[in-house]
Amino acid sequence: MKSILLIGLGRFGRYTAKKCQELGHEVMAIDKNEELVEDIIPFVTNAIIGDCTREEFMKSIGVRDFDLCIVGIGDNFQSSLETTALLKELGARKVIARASDDVQAKFLLRNGADEVVYPEKQIAEWTATRYSADHLFDYFPMGDGYSVMEIETPLAWVGKTVGDLDIRNRFSITIMASRTDGKLNMQISNNTMFTGKETLLVLGKDKDIQRCFHI
Repeated sequence: MKSILLIGLGRFGRYTAKKCQELGHEVMAIDKNEELVEDIIPFVTNAIIGDCTREEFMKSIGVRDFDLCIVGIGDNFQSSLETTALLKELGARKVIARASDDVQAKFLLRNGADEVVYPEKQIAEWTATRYSADHLFDYFPMGDGYSVMEIETPLAWVGKTVGDLDIRNRFSITIMASRTDGKLNMQISNNTMFTGKETLLVLGKDKDIQRCFHI
């Protein structure tokens, strides 16, 4: 369990707050908008109204006590930048900030953010990859050109084993697991035989997965 300070309760902030609480973390949520704060109260450990660009207010929170600080402000980049810088000045352990583009990301990283997330960019990339490819059911980018993809078993593989196909050596990819009727099977070995009823969770470089599965 981690203690998380979440600043900014727009759509991104609300979803983040609810998910963090669902995962069992303690969440303090802050926003200047009283209505947004009241709406999130049932879903977090604590929620307060405040301006996180004000140093005195931020000092009163005790940002050093949080394992993670997330700046989810999306409608005012200046406030996001000032808040990020102030968090780091006050000794925040780790600061994750939301950015809309590469320019914002550059400034946030220069001013104290340890990492930057791009919600719109990331969901756009996921959508484009997921729905432009045949037989692809899910897609998890891992960075540096690697991904985990959930893919339909090729018809030519049915009745053959992982060892028969020599998948890792031929395509430089790894079959991590299979899923049949919603049940995940992590016990994949050279003797695992493909039935055609499963989907496969595959790890590898995007270009190698695309080459292997023709997606």
